[in-house]
Amino acid sequence: MEFLEQRQRWKKINALTPQKLELAHRVLNEIREGKDVMSVLRRNPLQDGGYLNKAALVAAYNEMVASGSIEPDTSLLERIRMKPMRTLSGVTTVTVLTKPYPCPGKCIFCPTDVRMPKSYLPDEPGAMRALEHQFDPYTQVASRIQALKNLGHPTDKIELLILGGTWSSYRRDYQEWFVKRCFDAMNEINEEKYKLEPQEKSNNPDVELKKAQAINETSNHRNVGLVIETRPDEINPDEIKWLRHLGVTKVQLGAQSFDDHILDINKRGHDVESTRQAVALLRAASFKIVLHWMPNLLGATPQSDREDFAKLWTDFCPDEIKIYPNQLLANAELYEYWQRGEFHPYTTEDLVELLVNIKPTIPRYCRVNRVIRDIPGNNVVEGNTRTSLRQDIQTEMKKRGTKCQCIRCREVKGKTVELSSLTLHDEIYSAGKAEEHFISFDTADDGLAGFIRLSLPSKESPETGLSDLNGAALIREVHVYGQSLAVGAEKTGAAQHVGLGTRLLEEAEKIAKQNGFEKLAVISAVGTRGYYLDRGFERGEYYLVKKIS
Repeated sequence: MEFLEQRQRWKKINALTPQKLELAHRVLNEIREGKDVMSVLRRNPLQDGGYLNKAALVAAYNEMVASGSIEPDTSLLERIRMKPMRTLSGVTTVTVLTKPYPCPGKCIFCPTDVRMPKSYLPDEPGAMRALEHQFDPYTQVASRIQALKNLGHPTDKIELLILGGTWSSYRRDYQEWFVKRCFDAMNEINEEKYKLEPQEKSNNPDVELKKAQAINETSNHRNVGLVIETRPDEINPDEIKWLRHLGVTKVQLGAQSFDDHILDINKRGHDVESTRQAVALLRAASFKIVLHWMPNLLGATPQSDREDFAKLWTDFCPDEIKIYPNQLLANAELYEYWQRGEFHPYTTEDLVELLVNIKPTIPRYCRVNRVIRDIPGNNVVEGNTRTSLRQDIQTEMKKRGTKCQCIRCREVKGKTVELSSLTLHDEIYSAGKAEEHFISFDTADDGLAGFIRLSLPSKESPETGLSDLNGAALIREVHVYGQSLAVGAEKTGAAQHVGLGTRLLEEAEKIAKQNGFEKLAVISAVGTRGYYLDRGFERGEYYLVKKIS
């Protein structure tokens, strides 16, 4: 596998030798004097060619702090950290993939590679890491945490993103084992008896998931969100209960289109009503909802895609979206349609024009996580091969004087937050038979410092079968923005450390009371349970609850 060999060569080249560390110390001292990072790196090349990477600078910084030769300096670390955007949303995301496994879907646009779970390619960055670790959940998580630490990112608040086709189609004993091993890695406990998959063990006791979750409540790498991806037709009350048993807080659903004809000719295997019901049920169970939407499917046009995108905000109203433009790949059935002249991919220009038109229509309560999949261009037969579409779109929107108001475009990231400039807003909308409140603290220039999602179910809301939620107003998410900081760390003006979360909870409780609710329920991740317990919530069966009458 050439791409894995290239990855190993890259690691070898970038290994930190004593000579490189000595050079990194010298470079770091120059940077501490206020000199530009990239300029200093270019003036100090390696003996065998090339330059130090930022991981080497972070390693040198950590060693100098540990030895006492320099004092901890947050601003210095921010300057040398690689890809600070990874943690500017307040949490550190760790992505893992499940093993190759049959998928119930027969979608014609989906690539098939026997080495990977359905829809993934082995040279995608996250997939490559999974393949390197033979899809072992423990080593995937542990190595990724270590890599992020090496790059200077805090790793005490981990959002675990589990990818790999349709999660719900995997055997439940495998799911439980997989999640348990991810928690083991976050807990830094590698128990020998749990290393093998369930079916490979003899006389294996039940996986001690709850024990691992309990440990994680106070571990060094706490899980603040657990995300899986599945199909709308897999969601039902029994599945929802199982997801809460695992600790899942966010569900990604492949909606793809809101046109039954488009879904049918692309052999998606479910209709729009299945998506509608799944989203409503997930909302009633307090999950955060991410929908995948795909322009340029077989039978679609840029105009029909614009009309289809508008349907997202009529009853579905996801909290987050991933826009995955359909890409023509040789190992997908759609390739045969293209060979017969029955399918034509959009050009990059067509795609940019479409996305520039629809992005300003996204509501303020939604976050756009992606506008393109990170598929290397060498896999694309025809059509767009650029993975930097987000930047292209932002540049074009700026030229036209248009603006996106989604969460990602407004979050304050690393900016200083002045408390006196913050105003409280409550955006109310209806979705899935519930009244949704997106309550936010916004800066004077419309930056988003933090928000809470409060859902008020109605009598028509779907029945979940979860007793914790009976008669409860639902807190589906609390998020305060700014560079992810270690627990207890201080940073002047950081939104995460000025009590905004507590104030948002108080506002949600007030609104719930005004609407006649006597109880609040929050879908807490394992690692955030302590936060809510300290604020008057108590443990239920699957949720944390608080009486507010």
